[in-house]
Amino acid sequence: MLLADLVACTDDVAATSSRTAKIETLAELLARAEGGEAGVLAGLIAGDPRQGRIGVGWATVASLRTQPATKASLTVTDLDTMLDAVAGASGEGSNQRRLDLLGDFLARATAAETDFVRRLLVGELRQGASEGVVVEAVARASRVPAASVRRALMLAASLGTTADIALSRGRPGLEAVGFQPLRPIRPMLASTAADAASAVAELGRCSVEWKLDGIRIQAHRRGDEVRVWTRNLNEVTGRLGEVAAVMRALPVDTVALDGEVLGMADDLSPAAFQDTMGRVGTRQSGDTQSDDTPAEAGAGAGTVRVAPVFFDVLHLDGRDLLDEPLEARLECLSRAAADHRVPGVITDDPDEAEKVFNAAVSAGHEGVVVKAAGSPYAAGRRGKAWRKVKPVRHLDLVVLAVEPGSGRRRGWLSNIHLGARDPGGGFVMVGKTFKGMTDAMLEWQTRRFEELATERTEYVVKLQPVQVVEIAVDGVQRSTRYPGGVALRFARVVRYRGDKPAAEADTIDAVRGLLQRPSG
Repeated sequence: MLLADLVACTDDVAATSSRTAKIETLAELLARAEGGEAGVLAGLIAGDPRQGRIGVGWATVASLRTQPATKASLTVTDLDTMLDAVAGASGEGSNQRRLDLLGDFLARATAAETDFVRRLLVGELRQGASEGVVVEAVARASRVPAASVRRALMLAASLGTTADIALSRGRPGLEAVGFQPLRPIRPMLASTAADAASAVAELGRCSVEWKLDGIRIQAHRRGDEVRVWTRNLNEVTGRLGEVAAVMRALPVDTVALDGEVLGMADDLSPAAFQDTMGRVGTRQSGDTQSDDTPAEAGAGAGTVRVAPVFFDVLHLDGRDLLDEPLEARLECLSRAAADHRVPGVITDDPDEAEKVFNAAVSAGHEGVVVKAAGSPYAAGRRGKAWRKVKPVRHLDLVVLAVEPGSGRRRGWLSNIHLGARDPGGGFVMVGKTFKGMTDAMLEWQTRRFEELATERTEYVVKLQPVQVVEIAVDGVQRSTRYPGGVALRFARVVRYRGDKPAAEADTIDAVRGLLQRPSG
């Protein structure tokens, strides 16, 4: 299949807001796939190529200048082969090798293909083809129930592999995919709730568990062999010897556990999230993929002690537990890892749920997760059976710059650069976000920021620092990326403040103050 066909298809998908239309358009493309193209196509459409992150960022992409080809000649397989070669480049001279490979490829690409590849490499496709949409398209193209595709995706943990199975072997092939110890599955995800009491009132009998400020892990053991992965399924076994030791000491032969690895300060209180990230980001033998650590994760944090805390069990000594109700899985968890369970209670009392929430926050953790006691483990889905509850902080910050949108947001100014007020004068950048913006808000801010523009490049528009925006954050973390030494965590736009001048925005000291943990 020509790469131009894929690009044209994603342009059509980006141009419509109809989920049904997106699915139909993608299904038509996938139905035309030949050989092993279906899996490659599915990953590319979702912005998640099978090679994962390949060590190419904005700086590399921005440095590439090629004359676009006038005729489409590249295939989807050509792109996949190039990404393989770039991902495999290592050792001395690897950066130049990556540049050469990308430059040679883009020299044969049309302008539209070049734009697609650039956005793919830096995770900026944003054409509205979420993984859920692609799953529905795979189901339609292969004429199988979407539930069968989702189930196989949960267990295979690869959208590409799942698409290949669906298009080549249909429903029998999908249903043959089963759980295998030492092969990770996608983690079950939680949606949000305003408070613990309302979540319990809606869900009924629940497990109300502390939400720890650690790093999500999945740990498997079979005999003496142990493997550990992050939530993105990157293997970190070699970095977490303490976790492997705990797993080998459990009174079981085969087990697969879901939980968190938590850093501990010298007084055994929870360490800063960054320090835990820094520890997990320290590459050691036994690691097989790129890590999940952000660039600002704490340098020198490799001495932080870590310990695993588990909240679910997926398999225990030959018994698959994914379809068992949560309450039954928790009984198995108590048998397998009683000394390493996350604190929590089973209750249908909203007041008791609030008490657990307050205890977790007082102990320096993020909040709670409220889980329906009868729910199965629906891996990879952010459904309503699990609800996370965290205290939300609001900050009034100033927009310092904005980036042009891409994909469905093409033509709008989208990703905003956020600054806190420096009492000594000026503003200090503390993060970026494009989350929480409605189409109406994007239209408004595009008009507004065009009026405030002071300097413009291909990738960013600098602004007069006058527009205040209210931002919701889950907290902040230490950062070497920004001059204020802190970065926002999970920032999203609440509203623009036309009633508030920039001189009354929150200060950098107020933002840094969020680093302080509550005392218990």
